Amino acid sequence: MCTTCGCGHGQVTINGRAARPTRSDAAPRAGYRAVAPLDAVHAPGLDAERTLRIEQNILADNDARAARIRAQLKTQGIFALNLVSSPGSGKTSLLVETLRRWAGRAPAAVIEGDQQTANDAERIRATGVPAVQINTGKGCHLDARMVAQALGQLQEEGALLDRSLLLIENVGNLVCPAAFDLGEAHKVAILSVTEGEDKPLKYPDMFRAADLMILSKTDLLPYLDFDAEAAIAMARQVRPGLPVIRLSTRDDAGWAQWLDWLGAGLARAGA
Repeated sequence: MCTTCGCGHGQVTINGRAARPTRSDAAPRAGYRAVAPLDAVHAPGLDAERTLRIEQNILADNDARAARIRAQLKTQGIFALNLVSSPGSGKTSLLVETLRRWAGRAPAAVIEGDQQTANDAERIRATGVPAVQINTGKGCHLDARMVAQALGQLQEEGALLDRSLLLIENVGNLVCPAAFDLGEAHKVAILSVTEGEDKPLKYPDMFRAADLMILSKTDLLPYLDFDAEAAIAMARQVRPGLPVIRLSTRDDAGWAQWLDWLGAGLARAGA
């Protein structure tokens, strides 16, 4: 179960195939510490102290995996982003339009996270960009173990190129993804104008962990009682100075700023 909310992971699949067991899922090898299975975190009868130790072990194991991913991506000059939001914020539509407008600048690849279906990965592949679909079953977030296996799949396909852009679309959830490092350079929080302005105050850990906020679906602002300035101010209450880009897939506003931000990040990764 998730260390944050207690959800179950169920059967994780990578591109429709069962994810491989890893050292923390099976008997530990010499030199590796056994990590309690996620299902044990919220098991009945566990006292608070032991629950805390298990949670710390799980997060430490995840962070170690994420550090290895980050080192690999750094070696290859890959700029990786972890896109996080609540369900329905328009992550996939924004991602598809980003790839369409990014075409010709540098290679790109995508890791798609959803509990079920490969619909989003199919939308990405229709742009000509390679994508690996992770289905988390009952799980509410991606973790570094899943991402490492997805990267392995991209490598097998020859799709993880040096000096490229890697976009990871996390499961729609503003709680648990904040706690799990995936080896990315930045988390990018997406808040749509169809949500409440106070989302950043209700889910502060996620917006505090983000290095950029995208305010999406801005073409709908004339039709909604949404105060964009108030939403941005609340986001900056929890993360002072948080950069914000306003975007819509229906017009050109904000796209030059977003693509330039991606280009600058890729240039730094390549250097």
